[in-house]
Amino acid sequence: MRRWVWIVSISFLIAACGGTTKSELKPKPLTAEDHFRLAFEAAERGNLEEAVTEYEAALKMEPKNIKAHLNLGIVYGRQGKYKKEISEYKRVLKLDPKSVEAYFNMGVSYSDRGQLKEAVPHYKKALTLNPDHIEARTNLGNIYFRQNKMDEAFDEYQKTVEINPRYARGYYNLGNVRRLKGSVDEAIAFFQKALEINPRYAEAHYNLALIYYERKNYPLAIQHCDQAGKLGIVVDPKFLELLKPHRSEGAKKDVPQKESAPKDVPLKETPGFIFR
Repeated sequence: MRRWVWIVSISFLIAACGGTTKSELKPKPLTAEDHFRLAFEAAERGNLEEAVTEYEAALKMEPKNIKAHLNLGIVYGRQGKYKKEISEYKRVLKLDPKSVEAYFNMGVSYSDRGQLKEAVPHYKKALTLNPDHIEARTNLGNIYFRQNKMDEAFDEYQKTVEINPRYARGYYNLGNVRRLKGSVDEAIAFFQKALEINPRYAEAHYNLALIYYERKNYPLAIQHCDQAGKLGIVVDPKFLELLKPHRSEGAKKDVPQKESAPKDVPLKETPGFIFR
């Protein structure tokens, strides 16, 4: 009886398989959302050509897909095709004149090419539409920093930490400005705050190492230098040589008092891909 049941089961399976038609095996055509997802995944893998192809396929089906236009612009930017990149952002603005991300991304594109004057109005427009856009404020502050407009840079960085009191990069940038203005003790507090929020902030560690060396506080200089190196900073070999004679001395002493920060260019915020 058991054998009969088993045979019947197998026969049913064969019948079921044999009943499949060719039409049922055909893959379903991809939707615009499918192409968007494939493009996003390709871009994340670094396969930019495939990403372009898939975003274009999505836009052929949905020409008014703002997120696809934005992401395609980002891909073009990563390829160095800046005219095409800007063209995509302009298409977004025709569809949505109040697109904060389009203005922000255009600012980044101009900044990447060193066209700072062209970048400024786009960051300002993004901030007019969204005053709490931290990345736009950061990048606008960075431009002022590079233009040696330290008061304007400080104001923008200050607003970033008012928007988000846990924004470590904002405190780091404030420290850089205060250092260049000669207010080293005030810079110390900003760098310490950045590290309080993010103890793995490599650039802050490295800056502190340099300042400690300037202040002849060698144990702390060594401590922060080593920490920066562990976190991925490529330490200047000349600086390592300067610290070498003090390593044996520092091992015999307690780590002393406070900390400070050196000159450095603030880090830039860049656009990220949008996934729907």
